[in-house]
This record gives sequence, structure tokens and C-alpha cells, in this order.
Amino acid sequence: MTDMDRTAHGNKHERGSEPGGEAPQEVGAKGPDELRRQIERTRGELGDTVEELAGKVDVKGRARARAEDLRDKAGAMTVQLRSTAAQAGHTVQEKTHAMEHRLQHRTHTVEHNLPVPVRNAVEAGRRNPRPVLVAGAAVGVGAVVAVGVLRRRHGR
Repeated sequence: MTDMDRTAHGNKHERGSEPGGEAPQEVGAKGPDELRRQIERTRGELGDTVEELAGKVDVKGRARARAEDLRDKAGAMTVQLRSTAAQAGHTVQEKTHAMEHRLQHRTHTVEHNLPVPVRNAVEAGRRNPRPVLVAGAAVGVGAVVAVGVLRRRHGR
């Protein structure tokens, strides 16, 4: 086809007829080697375009890829949370141990500051707690009876 034939047939690749005002592309090849190169380049461009369109249409594949990404993120967050929880557990154990030590120290200090007869009574109660419990129960019953008597006397 000659330049005159192209003009007569209204070839789309005429000067200035490209969409968007782009420069026109070469219309014809200057030999078989150039034609092969143009065909290969066009095939590559067409293959890329087809891949892009297929990727946009493959909703299942995109959803699967998104799910995998979310699973990976969730796994990473789980590892981080476990690490944080373990660290918090160690901190609580350390603080509990420190509090226990301080409490033992203060209890020991209070015991040594008690008068000797009181300290002896406390130690006796620790060795044999049953009499202390019986005495405590008797005091409790006495208090309940006393409250009842006082209410009757005052008419309540």
C-alpha cells in the first residue's frame, strides 16, 4: 500500500489523527526484521494488557490474596500480643514477690514491737488455734445476746 492509497482509504495513522494529540506511530515496517520487532513489541504490550485485565476480573484471586495478607497480619499481632502478655505476667510476678517480701518484713516488725504477754498469746494461738476460735465465737455470741437485751430494754 502506498502513501497515496493510505490517504485515499482514510488510514487512522495519518498525521494528527492519533487520539489525545500524540505523535503518530510508524505505519509501515521498512523491512521484514523491523516488522518482526513491531509484531513482538505489540504482542508484549497486548500480553501485559491481557494480564492486567485478567487480574482485575479475578475477584476470587484478589480476595484470596487479601485474606492471606490479613492472616499474616493477624499472626504477627498474635505473636506480639503473646509477647506483651508474657512480659506483663513477669512484671506482675515481680511486683507480687516484692509486696510479699515487704509484708513479711512489716509483720515481723509489728510482732517484735508487741508487748511480751501479747506476743506470747499470739504465738500460743498460732500453735493451737482451737481455743482462740472457741473464745472468739463465745465473744461473738455474747455480743449478739447483749444487743438483743439492750433492744428489749429500750423497746425497739
